[in-house]
Amino acid sequence: MVGLNEVEQAVLDKLLAGDHPVLATIRQQFSQARLTKRGYTGVGFYCDFEVESDAPTVAGNFHIGDVQAELEGLAHGAGFVLFIRGGRISLLEGYTYAEPWPEQIRSFSLKYADPERKAELAKLP
Repeated sequence: MVGLNEVEQAVLDKLLAGDHPVLATIRQQFSQARLTKRGYTGVGFYCDFEVESDAPTVAGNFHIGDVQAELEGLAHGAGFVLFIRGGRISLLEGYTYAEPWPEQIRSFSLKYADPERKAELAKLP
Protein backbone atom coordinates (compact mmCIF):
# COMPACT_ATOMS: atom_id res chain seq x y z
CA MET A 1 0.00 0.00 0.00
CA VAL A 2 1.28 3.42 -0.92
CA GLY A 3 2.23 5.54 2.06
CA LEU A 4 3.25 2.80 4.48
CA ASN A 5 6.78 2.74 5.77
CA GLU A 6 8.93 -0.40 5.72
CA VAL A 7 8.02 -1.51 9.25
CA GLU A 8 4.28 -0.96 8.77
CA GLN A 9 4.26 -2.89 5.48
CA ALA A 10 6.27 -5.77 6.95
CA VAL A 11 3.96 -5.95 9.98
CA LEU A 12 0.83 -6.03 7.81
CA ASP A 13 2.35 -8.70 5.57
CA LYS A 14 3.09 -10.82 8.64
CA LEU A 15 -0.28 -10.22 10.34
CA LEU A 16 -2.12 -11.22 7.15
CA ALA A 17 0.05 -14.18 6.13
CA GLY A 18 -1.58 -17.58 5.90
CA ASP A 19 -4.26 -19.63 4.20
CA HIS A 20 -7.25 -18.62 6.31
CA PRO A 21 -10.03 -17.25 4.05
CA VAL A 22 -10.53 -14.18 6.26
CA LEU A 23 -6.84 -13.29 5.89
CA ALA A 24 -7.10 -13.73 2.12
CA THR A 25 -10.09 -11.36 1.97
CA ILE A 26 -8.34 -8.74 4.09
CA ARG A 27 -5.29 -8.96 1.83
CA GLN A 28 -7.63 -8.24 -1.11
CA GLN A 29 -8.97 -5.20 0.74
CA PHE A 30 -5.49 -3.72 0.89
CA SER A 31 -5.38 -3.50 -2.89
CA GLN A 32 -8.36 -1.13 -2.60
CA ALA A 33 -7.39 0.68 0.59
CA ARG A 34 -5.56 3.87 1.33
CA LEU A 35 -3.78 5.28 4.32
CA THR A 36 -5.77 8.31 5.51
CA LYS A 37 -3.87 9.28 8.65
CA ARG A 38 -0.76 8.37 10.63
CA GLY A 39 -0.21 9.54 14.15
CA TYR A 40 2.37 9.05 16.86
CA THR A 41 1.52 8.68 20.54
CA GLY A 42 5.00 8.85 22.01
CA VAL A 43 5.01 5.13 22.79
CA GLY A 44 3.69 3.98 19.42
CA PHE A 45 1.84 4.89 16.26
CA TYR A 46 -1.44 4.34 14.50
CA CYS A 47 -2.45 4.25 10.85
CA ASP A 48 -6.06 4.83 9.81
CA PHE A 49 -7.31 3.26 6.58
CA GLU A 50 -10.21 3.71 4.19
CA VAL A 51 -11.31 0.84 1.98
CA GLU A 52 -13.13 1.29 -1.33
CA SER A 53 -16.83 0.53 -1.07
CA ASP A 54 -16.66 -2.29 -3.62
CA ALA A 55 -13.85 -4.15 -1.80
CA PRO A 56 -14.69 -7.60 -0.42
CA THR A 57 -15.58 -7.63 3.28
CA VAL A 58 -15.47 -10.09 6.16
CA ALA A 59 -17.90 -10.57 9.03
CA GLY A 60 -17.93 -8.32 12.05
CA ASN A 61 -15.48 -6.50 14.27
CA PHE A 62 -12.29 -8.13 15.49
CA HIS A 63 -8.56 -7.66 15.69
CA ILE A 64 -5.41 -9.54 14.74
CA GLY A 65 -2.53 -8.92 17.10
CA ASP A 66 -0.01 -11.74 17.28
CA VAL A 67 3.03 -10.04 15.72
CA GLN A 68 5.87 -8.81 17.88
CA ALA A 69 9.04 -6.97 16.89
CA GLU A 70 12.55 -6.44 18.02
CA LEU A 71 13.40 -2.87 17.06
CA GLU A 72 16.78 -1.23 17.25
CA GLY A 73 16.74 1.10 20.24
CA LEU A 74 14.02 -0.72 22.21
CA ALA A 75 14.95 -2.96 25.12
CA HIS A 76 11.56 -4.69 25.30
CA GLY A 77 10.39 -4.68 21.69
CA ALA A 78 7.01 -3.74 20.28
CA GLY A 79 3.62 -5.22 19.48
CA PHE A 80 1.05 -4.57 16.77
CA VAL A 81 -2.71 -4.87 16.35
CA LEU A 82 -4.77 -4.60 13.17
CA PHE A 83 -8.39 -3.63 13.85
CA ILE A 84 -11.21 -4.71 11.55
CA ARG A 85 -14.45 -2.75 11.95
CA GLY A 86 -17.61 -3.43 10.00
CA GLY A 87 -15.76 -6.09 8.02
CA ARG A 88 -13.13 -3.62 6.78
CA ILE A 89 -9.58 -2.73 7.67
CA SER A 90 -9.77 0.20 10.05
CA LEU A 91 -6.58 0.82 12.00
CA LEU A 92 -3.07 -0.54 12.53
CA GLU A 93 -1.57 0.21 15.93
CA GLY A 94 2.05 -0.27 16.96
CA TYR A 95 3.12 0.08 20.58
CA THR A 96 6.10 -0.32 22.87
CA TYR A 97 6.14 -1.67 26.38
CA ALA A 98 6.55 1.69 28.20
CA GLU A 99 9.43 2.98 26.08
CA PRO A 100 9.42 5.90 23.64
CA TRP A 101 8.79 4.89 20.03
CA PRO A 102 12.08 5.27 18.11
CA GLU A 103 12.30 8.32 15.88
CA GLN A 104 14.09 6.26 13.24
CA ILE A 105 14.12 2.48 12.80
CA ARG A 106 17.19 1.18 11.02
CA SER A 107 16.72 -2.52 11.72
CA PHE A 108 13.94 -4.76 12.97
CA SER A 109 12.81 -8.36 13.06
CA LEU A 110 9.30 -9.72 13.37
CA LYS A 111 7.94 -12.89 14.92
CA TYR A 112 4.63 -14.39 15.98
CA ALA A 113 3.77 -14.59 19.67
CA ASP A 114 2.89 -18.24 18.92
CA PRO A 115 4.67 -19.60 15.84
CA GLU A 116 1.73 -21.88 15.00
CA ARG A 117 -0.83 -19.05 15.36
CA LYS A 118 -3.53 -21.50 16.46
CA ALA A 119 -5.18 -19.24 19.08
CA GLU A 120 -5.03 -16.14 16.86
CA LEU A 121 -6.48 -17.86 13.81
CA ALA A 122 -9.18 -19.53 15.90
CA LYS A 123 -10.52 -16.06 16.82
CA LEU A 124 -11.18 -15.12 13.20
CA PRO A 125 -14.81 -15.20 12.03
